[in-house]
Amino acid sequence: MTSVDNTPRYSATIDEVITTVVMARVTDFFGFFVYAIASALVFPQLFFPMLDPLSGTLASFAIFSLAFLARPVASLLGRTLQYKIGRVGKVSLALLLLGTSTVAIGLLPGYEKIGWLAPVLLAVLRILQGLGLGGAWDGLTLQLQSAAPKNRKGLYAMVPQLGGPIGFVVAASIFFVLNGFLTEEEFIKWGWRFAFFAVMAVNVVSLYARVRLLNADLGVEPEVTESAPLKELVQNEGRTILLSAFLPLASYALFHMVTVFPLAFAAIYERFEITEVLTVQLIGGTLAILTVIASGILADMYNRRTVIKISTVLIVLLSLLIGTLAHYPYAYILFGFLVLGLSYGQASAIVPKRFPKKYRYSGSAMATNLSWIFGAAFAPLVGIGLTAVFGLWAAGLYLLSGALVTFGALSLLNKRDSDDRSA
Repeated sequence: MTSVDNTPRYSATIDEVITTVVMARVTDFFGFFVYAIASALVFPQLFFPMLDPLSGTLASFAIFSLAFLARPVASLLGRTLQYKIGRVGKVSLALLLLGTSTVAIGLLPGYEKIGWLAPVLLAVLRILQGLGLGGAWDGLTLQLQSAAPKNRKGLYAMVPQLGGPIGFVVAASIFFVLNGFLTEEEFIKWGWRFAFFAVMAVNVVSLYARVRLLNADLGVEPEVTESAPLKELVQNEGRTILLSAFLPLASYALFHMVTVFPLAFAAIYERFEITEVLTVQLIGGTLAILTVIASGILADMYNRRTVIKISTVLIVLLSLLIGTLAHYPYAYILFGFLVLGLSYGQASAIVPKRFPKKYRYSGSAMATNLSWIFGAAFAPLVGIGLTAVFGLWAAGLYLLSGALVTFGALSLLNKRDSDDRSA
């Protein structure tokens, strides 16, 4: 069975490709972090006012994880849709679902108005967000890597990853303004909703950027973006999918442990002002943009595997610093963002090379979705839960465990392709 794709093709310049890839990824992560920040600062009070701050935050983070659990389901449904309406149609439908569900969250009444129906609807809409995110897998990163010159593959691979820190900086900036200029009552009652409405506006930009690139001829083999038969994929590449899911696990766990976790810690224990934490994170996010770029330069100078190993060692060191959050948030957050940029810059690029070309598109999608579940989905929930029961050192141990898993996956895969310098 072959997928339907009758859209006209045009030749895109590499500058066009880079610009539109960054636009698409920034808008994706902007929406991602708008929800994540609201999960720490708004939803515990709005949807779980009957609970104490800690329990409300844990409940909020439990709902936060649902989108990640829905992503693999969306990928499977997306395969069928892609066969029927093509990749452009699938991505357009997924982004429409993502944008609609996000705006609906911004309009959702709180517990005081509709009772338990409020958190239930929040959970449903969060699942719909996950379906939209999973269905929007477009393979653009694969195409960009394939089109990259041999000596610039690291730089090209880091381009889509810039969306992470830039998206966070934009989202955090909006919450910084809202939190700083509104009273707490105004912010919780209606101020936070503006951030969700802004997501819908930028989602239109994301759709335009993606469709334009999906219609472009990037000069890569069509096989790179074709779905493989699911049964054949699992039978032939099941072990590789599982091991590849663990490769970027430490990076994805760190993603939430330096963004959402410090905000939740500050909100629950009231050690610092929220605007103070957001200010430090905005500086950190800017530093992460620079280290994402540095990851591409280093990957081309040495190799991608070396960059991942170095960044994972730094994550081990960072786990020892997490205790400083109790009295002085700057060291952990700033160093955390520096490490995040270095590790995340090559995190998605290291996965596709593990698969033969005929399985690369589908194998990468499946491994990436599993990696977000294993590494990121429960990181805020587990981190805050461990901190509440044992202390910050336990959250550091959790981050350390992610680094050890990544080291293990690198070691096992190294036996299979130790001579692959491009990895």
